[in-house]
Amino acid sequence: MVVALIILLGGSAALSMMFVSMKPEPPRIPDNRMKRFVKAETVAYTDIVSPLSREGRMVSSNELMLVAEASGKIHAGQVSLRKGTSFRKGHLIASIYSDEVELAIKARKSHYLTTLSNMLPDIKIDYPDRYESFLKFFNSIEMDKKLPELPEIKDEKIKIFLSSRSVISEYYGIQQDEKRLERHKLFAPFNGTVALVNFEVGAYVNTGGQIAKLIRTDELEVEVPVENAQSQWIKIGDKVQVFSQNREIVKTGVVVRKSDFVDHSSQGRSIFVRVNNNGGDEIYTGEYKLVVFPGQMIQKAMEIPRNAVFNSNEVFTVVNGALKKKTVNVLKWNETTLIFNGLEEGEKIVAEPLINAKENTPVGIFGEEVPTQQKGPGKPNNPNS
Repeated sequence: MVVALIILLGGSAALSMMFVSMKPEPPRIPDNRMKRFVKAETVAYTDIVSPLSREGRMVSSNELMLVAEASGKIHAGQVSLRKGTSFRKGHLIASIYSDEVELAIKARKSHYLTTLSNMLPDIKIDYPDRYESFLKFFNSIEMDKKLPELPEIKDEKIKIFLSSRSVISEYYGIQQDEKRLERHKLFAPFNGTVALVNFEVGAYVNTGGQIAKLIRTDELEVEVPVENAQSQWIKIGDKVQVFSQNREIVKTGVVVRKSDFVDHSSQGRSIFVRVNNNGGDEIYTGEYKLVVFPGQMIQKAMEIPRNAVFNSNEVFTVVNGALKKKTVNVLKWNETTLIFNGLEEGEKIVAEPLINAKENTPVGIFGEEVPTQQKGPGKPNNPNS
Protein backbone atom coordinates (compact mmCIF):
# COMPACT_ATOMS: atom_id res chain seq x y z
CA MET A 1 0.00 0.00 0.00
CA VAL A 2 2.76 2.42 1.00
CA VAL A 3 4.88 1.42 -1.95
CA ALA A 4 2.00 2.01 -4.33
CA LEU A 5 1.44 5.50 -2.86
CA ILE A 6 5.12 6.43 -3.32
CA ILE A 7 5.04 5.24 -6.92
CA LEU A 8 1.90 7.30 -7.57
CA LEU A 9 3.42 10.49 -6.11
CA GLY A 10 6.66 10.05 -8.04
CA GLY A 11 4.77 9.62 -11.26
CA SER A 12 2.75 12.78 -10.63
CA ALA A 13 5.91 14.84 -10.04
CA ALA A 14 7.50 13.52 -13.20
CA LEU A 15 4.43 14.38 -15.25
CA SER A 16 4.37 17.94 -13.76
CA MET A 17 8.02 18.58 -14.70
CA MET A 18 7.36 17.30 -18.18
CA PHE A 19 4.40 19.65 -18.65
CA VAL A 20 6.42 22.65 -17.29
CA SER A 21 9.25 21.97 -19.71
CA MET A 22 6.78 21.90 -22.59
CA LYS A 23 5.32 25.37 -21.69
CA PRO A 24 6.70 28.07 -24.08
CA GLU A 25 9.12 30.68 -22.53
CA PRO A 26 7.38 34.06 -21.96
CA PRO A 27 8.76 36.96 -24.03
CA ARG A 28 11.43 39.03 -22.24
CA ILE A 29 11.02 42.74 -21.82
CA PRO A 30 13.71 44.52 -23.84
CA ASP A 31 16.45 46.23 -21.82
CA ASN A 32 15.60 49.67 -23.26
CA ARG A 33 12.41 49.71 -21.21
CA MET A 34 14.55 49.76 -18.05
CA LYS A 35 16.66 52.71 -19.18
CA ARG A 36 16.36 56.22 -17.77
CA PHE A 37 15.64 58.84 -20.40
CA VAL A 38 17.27 62.28 -20.21
CA LYS A 39 17.12 65.54 -22.11
CA ALA A 40 20.42 66.09 -23.91
CA GLU A 41 21.84 68.56 -26.42
CA THR A 42 24.62 68.20 -28.94
CA VAL A 43 27.64 70.37 -28.13
CA ALA A 44 28.01 73.00 -30.84
CA TYR A 45 29.88 76.27 -30.31
CA THR A 46 28.81 79.66 -31.67
CA ASP A 47 29.44 83.34 -30.89
CA ILE A 48 27.13 84.48 -28.07
CA VAL A 49 26.19 87.93 -26.82
CA SER A 50 24.72 87.43 -23.37
CA PRO A 51 23.04 90.40 -21.61
CA LEU A 52 23.41 90.90 -17.88
CA SER A 53 20.63 92.36 -15.70
CA ARG A 54 20.96 93.68 -12.15
CA GLU A 55 19.02 96.03 -9.89
CA GLY A 56 20.46 99.33 -8.72
CA ARG A 57 19.46 102.45 -6.85
CA MET A 58 19.12 105.86 -8.48
CA VAL A 59 21.46 108.50 -7.10
CA SER A 60 22.16 112.06 -8.18
CA SER A 61 25.18 112.61 -10.38
CA ASN A 62 25.93 115.75 -8.32
CA GLU A 63 25.27 116.31 -4.65
CA LEU A 64 26.82 119.22 -2.79
CA MET A 65 26.53 121.22 0.39
CA LEU A 66 25.81 124.91 -0.04
CA VAL A 67 28.48 126.41 2.22
CA ALA A 68 28.61 130.06 3.34
CA GLU A 69 31.83 131.76 2.24
CA ALA A 70 30.98 134.85 4.30
CA SER A 71 29.30 135.41 7.65
CA GLY A 72 26.05 137.27 8.14
CA LYS A 73 22.28 137.07 8.02
CA ILE A 74 20.74 134.88 5.28
CA HIS A 75 18.47 136.70 2.83
CA ALA A 76 15.95 135.10 0.46
CA GLY A 77 16.93 134.39 -3.13
CA GLN A 78 14.89 133.65 -6.25
CA VAL A 79 13.59 130.36 -4.84
CA SER A 80 12.32 129.35 -1.42
CA LEU A 81 15.06 127.93 0.77
CA ARG A 82 12.93 124.97 1.86
CA LYS A 83 13.37 121.21 1.53
CA GLY A 84 11.90 119.92 -1.75
CA THR A 85 12.14 123.25 -3.61
CA SER A 86 13.20 122.84 -7.24
CA PHE A 87 15.52 125.30 -8.97
CA ARG A 88 17.23 125.88 -12.29
CA LYS A 89 20.90 126.43 -12.99
CA GLY A 90 21.85 130.05 -12.26
CA HIS A 91 18.98 130.75 -9.85
CA LEU A 92 19.95 132.72 -6.73
CA ILE A 93 19.39 130.25 -3.90
CA ALA A 94 20.18 132.68 -1.07
CA SER A 95 22.40 135.63 -0.22
CA ILE A 96 24.37 136.69 2.85
CA TYR A 97 24.01 140.23 4.19
CA SER A 98 26.42 142.31 2.07
CA ASP A 99 25.43 146.00 2.47
CA GLU A 100 28.60 146.88 4.37
CA VAL A 101 30.83 145.18 1.80
CA GLU A 102 29.06 146.95 -1.08
CA LEU A 103 29.45 150.35 0.58
CA ALA A 104 33.13 149.69 1.26
CA ILE A 105 33.70 148.87 -2.42
CA LYS A 106 31.89 152.02 -3.54
CA ALA A 107 34.00 154.13 -1.19
CA ARG A 108 37.16 152.53 -2.51
CA LYS A 109 36.07 153.10 -6.13
CA SER A 110 35.38 156.75 -5.33
CA HIS A 111 38.89 157.15 -3.95
CA TYR A 112 40.26 155.38 -7.03
CA LEU A 113 38.41 157.79 -9.34
CA THR A 114 39.96 160.69 -7.45
CA THR A 115 43.41 159.22 -7.96
CA LEU A 116 42.78 158.77 -11.71
CA SER A 117 41.37 162.28 -12.15
CA ASN A 118 44.49 163.80 -10.57
CA MET A 119 46.70 161.65 -12.74
CA LEU A 120 45.04 162.24 -16.15
CA PRO A 121 46.54 165.73 -16.77
CA ASP A 122 50.05 164.35 -16.21
CA ILE A 123 49.38 161.48 -18.62
CA LYS A 124 48.10 163.94 -21.24
CA ILE A 125 51.35 165.91 -21.07
CA ASP A 126 53.93 163.14 -20.51
CA TYR A 127 52.24 160.27 -22.35
CA PRO A 128 49.86 161.81 -24.89
CA ASP A 129 49.55 158.56 -26.89
CA ARG A 130 48.02 156.81 -23.82
CA TYR A 131 45.74 159.59 -22.70
CA GLU A 132 42.66 158.50 -24.64
CA SER A 133 42.79 154.89 -23.36
CA PHE A 134 43.04 156.00 -19.70
CA LEU A 135 40.33 158.64 -20.15
CA LYS A 136 38.03 155.97 -21.56
CA PHE A 137 38.91 153.71 -18.64
CA PHE A 138 38.12 156.53 -16.18
CA ASN A 139 34.72 157.25 -17.79
CA SER A 140 33.68 153.57 -17.88
CA ILE A 141 34.03 153.05 -14.12
CA GLU A 142 30.57 152.76 -12.48
CA MET A 143 29.80 152.36 -8.81
CA ASP A 144 27.32 149.48 -9.22
CA LYS A 145 29.32 147.51 -11.79
CA LYS A 146 32.60 145.67 -11.83
CA LEU A 147 35.76 147.50 -12.76
CA PRO A 148 36.44 147.54 -16.52
CA GLU A 149 39.65 146.05 -17.83
CA LEU A 150 42.74 148.11 -17.09
CA PRO A 151 44.44 149.50 -20.23
CA GLU A 152 47.40 147.48 -21.42
CA ILE A 153 50.69 148.71 -19.95
CA LYS A 154 53.87 147.78 -21.81
CA ASP A 155 55.98 150.94 -21.61
CA GLU A 156 58.41 150.90 -18.69
CA LYS A 157 58.10 154.62 -17.98
CA ILE A 158 54.31 154.71 -17.69
CA LYS A 159 54.37 151.52 -15.65
CA ILE A 160 56.68 153.23 -13.12
CA PHE A 161 54.49 156.32 -13.18
CA LEU A 162 51.27 154.36 -12.50
CA SER A 163 52.92 152.25 -9.81
CA SER A 164 54.14 155.34 -7.97
CA ARG A 165 50.54 156.58 -7.83
CA SER A 166 49.25 153.13 -6.61
CA VAL A 167 46.97 152.91 -9.66
CA ILE A 168 47.83 149.27 -10.40
CA SER A 169 47.79 147.98 -6.80
CA GLU A 170 44.53 149.75 -6.02
CA TYR A 171 42.95 148.33 -9.17
CA TYR A 172 43.62 144.74 -8.09
CA GLY A 173 42.66 145.58 -4.52
CA ILE A 174 39.19 146.64 -5.70
CA GLN A 175 38.90 143.51 -7.82
CA GLN A 176 39.68 141.42 -4.75
CA ASP A 177 36.86 143.14 -2.86
CA GLU A 178 34.49 142.50 -5.77
CA LYS A 179 35.37 138.78 -5.65
CA ARG A 180 34.69 138.81 -1.92
CA LEU A 181 31.31 140.41 -2.57
CA GLU A 182 30.41 137.60 -5.00
CA ARG A 183 30.74 135.12 -2.13
CA HIS A 184 27.71 136.71 -0.50
CA LYS A 185 25.47 135.40 -3.29
CA LEU A 186 24.86 131.67 -3.65
CA PHE A 187 23.80 130.58 -7.14
CA ALA A 188 22.62 127.12 -8.27
CA PRO A 189 25.36 125.28 -10.20
CA PHE A 190 22.87 122.89 -11.86
CA ASN A 191 19.17 122.02 -12.18
CA GLY A 192 18.07 120.32 -9.02
CA THR A 193 16.21 120.38 -5.75
CA VAL A 194 16.90 121.22 -2.12
CA ALA A 195 17.34 117.96 -0.19
CA LEU A 196 18.24 119.34 3.24
CA VAL A 197 18.15 122.75 4.95
CA ASN A 198 20.28 123.54 8.00
CA PHE A 199 19.88 127.36 8.03
CA GLU A 200 16.69 129.07 6.91
CA VAL A 201 16.14 132.63 5.72
CA GLY A 202 16.72 135.07 8.56
CA ALA A 203 19.23 132.91 10.40
CA TYR A 204 22.81 134.05 11.03
CA VAL A 205 25.52 131.88 9.54
CA ASN A 206 29.28 131.93 10.04
CA THR A 207 31.85 131.43 7.32
CA GLY A 208 31.96 127.73 6.49
CA GLY A 209 28.43 127.03 7.73
CA GLN A 210 26.58 124.35 5.74
CA ILE A 211 23.36 126.06 4.72
CA ALA A 212 21.66 123.40 2.58
CA LYS A 213 22.23 120.24 0.57
CA LEU A 214 21.50 120.42 -3.17
CA ILE A 215 21.09 117.44 -5.49
CA ARG A 216 21.00 117.41 -9.26
CA THR A 217 17.81 116.04 -10.84
CA ASP A 218 18.27 116.41 -14.60
CA GLU A 219 21.17 113.98 -14.67
CA LEU A 220 21.07 110.90 -12.47
CA GLU A 221 23.13 107.77 -12.02
CA VAL A 222 22.24 104.19 -11.18
CA GLU A 223 24.69 102.52 -8.83
CA VAL A 224 24.53 98.83 -9.70
CA PRO A 225 26.40 96.26 -7.59
CA VAL A 226 27.72 93.46 -9.83
CA GLU A 227 29.63 90.35 -8.79
CA ASN A 228 33.33 90.73 -9.44
CA ALA A 229 33.38 87.73 -11.79
CA GLN A 230 30.54 89.22 -13.86
CA SER A 231 31.87 92.79 -13.98
CA GLN A 232 34.44 91.83 -16.63
CA TRP A 233 31.61 91.68 -19.18
CA ILE A 234 30.73 95.36 -18.61
CA LYS A 235 32.75 98.09 -20.31
CA ILE A 236 32.79 101.85 -19.81
CA GLY A 237 30.76 103.42 -22.61
CA ASP A 238 28.29 100.52 -22.91
CA LYS A 239 24.73 101.61 -23.72
CA VAL A 240 22.20 100.13 -21.28
CA GLN A 241 18.45 100.03 -20.76
CA VAL A 242 16.82 101.04 -17.49
CA PHE A 243 13.50 99.35 -16.66
CA SER A 244 10.78 100.13 -14.16
CA GLN A 245 9.32 97.46 -11.87
CA ASN A 246 6.68 96.54 -14.46
CA ARG A 247 9.48 95.83 -16.98
CA GLU A 248 8.73 98.84 -19.15
CA ILE A 249 11.69 100.70 -20.59
CA VAL A 250 12.02 103.99 -18.72
CA LYS A 251 15.31 105.42 -19.95
CA THR A 252 18.50 104.58 -21.75
CA GLY A 253 21.85 105.18 -20.12
CA VAL A 254 25.57 104.76 -20.52
CA VAL A 255 28.19 103.19 -18.24
CA VAL A 256 30.45 106.00 -17.01
CA ARG A 257 32.43 104.44 -14.15
CA LYS A 258 33.46 101.12 -12.59
CA SER A 259 34.82 101.00 -9.07
CA ASP A 260 38.37 99.71 -8.76
CA PHE A 261 37.64 97.93 -5.52
CA VAL A 262 35.39 95.12 -4.29
CA ASP A 263 32.90 95.84 -1.53
CA HIS A 264 33.76 93.61 1.43
CA SER A 265 30.12 92.81 2.25
CA SER A 266 28.72 92.08 -1.22
CA GLN A 267 31.99 91.00 -2.87
CA GLY A 268 30.88 93.02 -5.88
CA ARG A 269 31.96 96.11 -7.78
CA SER A 270 29.79 99.19 -8.22
CA ILE A 271 28.91 100.03 -11.83
CA PHE A 272 27.66 103.58 -12.39
CA VAL A 273 25.24 104.27 -15.24
CA ARG A 274 24.51 107.88 -16.26
CA VAL A 275 20.85 108.57 -17.11
CA ASN A 276 19.51 111.79 -18.61
CA ASN A 277 16.31 112.81 -16.80
CA ASN A 278 15.12 115.47 -19.25
CA GLY A 279 11.75 114.80 -20.88
CA GLY A 280 9.63 111.66 -20.87
CA ASP A 281 8.98 109.68 -17.72
CA GLU A 282 10.72 111.27 -14.78
CA ILE A 283 12.82 109.18 -12.43
CA TYR A 284 13.78 110.08 -8.91
CA THR A 285 16.74 109.53 -6.64
CA GLY A 286 16.28 106.65 -4.25
CA GLU A 287 14.25 104.53 -6.69
CA TYR A 288 15.37 101.00 -7.54
CA LYS A 289 15.57 100.20 -11.25
CA LEU A 290 16.45 97.14 -13.29
CA VAL A 291 19.46 97.78 -15.52
CA VAL A 292 20.15 95.52 -18.50
CA PHE A 293 23.75 95.58 -19.74
CA PRO A 294 24.30 94.41 -23.33
CA GLY A 295 27.21 92.12 -22.54
CA GLN A 296 30.24 91.42 -24.72
CA MET A 297 30.78 88.93 -27.53
CA ILE A 298 31.79 85.48 -26.24
CA GLN A 299 33.34 83.49 -29.05
CA LYS A 300 33.03 79.73 -29.53
CA ALA A 301 30.79 78.98 -26.57
CA MET A 302 27.49 77.25 -25.75
CA GLU A 303 24.64 78.06 -23.36
CA ILE A 304 22.82 75.48 -21.21
CA PRO A 305 20.51 75.62 -18.18
CA ARG A 306 22.37 76.56 -15.03
CA ASN A 307 20.93 73.68 -13.01
CA ALA A 308 22.46 71.14 -15.40
CA VAL A 309 25.87 71.86 -13.85
CA PHE A 310 26.86 70.45 -10.47
CA ASN A 311 29.96 70.87 -8.31
CA SER A 312 30.48 74.26 -9.97
CA ASN A 313 31.87 72.92 -13.24
CA GLU A 314 30.81 69.30 -13.79
CA VAL A 315 28.18 67.96 -16.17
CA PHE A 316 26.87 64.61 -17.34
CA THR A 317 27.39 63.55 -20.91
CA VAL A 318 25.94 60.51 -22.67
CA VAL A 319 28.58 58.16 -24.03
CA ASN A 320 27.50 54.80 -25.54
CA GLY A 321 24.17 54.93 -23.77
CA ALA A 322 25.60 55.63 -20.29
CA LEU A 323 26.24 58.71 -18.15
CA LYS A 324 29.78 60.06 -17.99
CA LYS A 325 31.02 62.96 -15.85
CA LYS A 326 32.94 65.68 -17.63
CA THR A 327 34.44 69.01 -16.53
CA VAL A 328 33.53 72.19 -18.43
CA ASN A 329 35.07 75.64 -18.52
CA VAL A 330 32.38 78.03 -17.27
CA LEU A 331 32.77 81.42 -18.95
CA LYS A 332 29.73 83.27 -17.61
CA TRP A 333 26.95 82.65 -15.12
CA ASN A 334 23.51 84.05 -15.94
CA GLU A 335 20.37 84.03 -13.84
CA THR A 336 19.03 80.74 -15.26
CA THR A 337 21.71 79.68 -17.74
CA LEU A 338 25.46 79.55 -18.07
CA ILE A 339 27.90 79.81 -20.95
CA PHE A 340 30.74 77.30 -21.26
CA ASN A 341 33.28 75.60 -23.45
CA GLY A 342 35.76 72.78 -22.87
CA LEU A 343 33.89 69.83 -24.39
CA GLU A 344 34.37 68.40 -27.86
CA GLU A 345 31.79 69.45 -30.41
CA GLY A 346 29.35 66.66 -31.18
CA GLU A 347 29.28 65.31 -27.63
CA LYS A 348 25.91 64.81 -25.98
CA ILE A 349 25.55 66.94 -22.86
CA VAL A 350 22.68 66.41 -20.39
CA ALA A 351 20.73 69.68 -20.28
CA GLU A 352 18.67 69.10 -17.15
CA PRO A 353 19.29 68.34 -13.47
CA LEU A 354 19.43 64.64 -12.58
CA ILE A 355 18.45 63.29 -9.18
CA ASN A 356 20.32 60.30 -7.75
CA ALA A 357 22.23 59.88 -10.98
CA LYS A 358 25.54 58.06 -11.04
CA GLU A 359 28.24 57.64 -13.59
CA ASN A 360 27.79 54.66 -15.95
CA THR A 361 24.02 54.62 -15.37
CA PRO A 362 22.39 53.42 -18.64
CA VAL A 363 20.26 56.17 -20.18
CA GLY A 364 18.41 56.98 -23.33
CA ILE A 365 17.95 60.40 -24.89
CA PHE A 366 14.52 61.90 -25.39
CA GLY A 367 13.71 62.34 -29.06
CA GLU A 368 16.14 59.73 -30.31
CA GLU A 369 14.88 56.43 -31.80
CA VAL A 370 15.40 53.49 -29.44
CA PRO A 371 16.70 50.35 -31.24
CA THR A 372 14.56 47.25 -30.57
CA GLN A 373 16.04 43.95 -29.38
CA GLN A 374 16.38 41.22 -31.98
CA LYS A 375 14.28 38.10 -31.42
CA GLY A 376 14.76 34.52 -32.51
CA PRO A 377 12.91 32.98 -35.47
CA GLY A 378 9.22 33.15 -35.04
CA LYS A 379 9.49 35.48 -32.00
CA PRO A 380 7.53 38.72 -32.01
CA ASN A 381 9.58 41.89 -32.34
CA ASN A 382 7.10 44.06 -30.44
CA PRO A 383 8.58 45.48 -27.23
CA ASN A 384 5.12 45.49 -25.68
CA SER A 385 4.60 41.77 -26.24
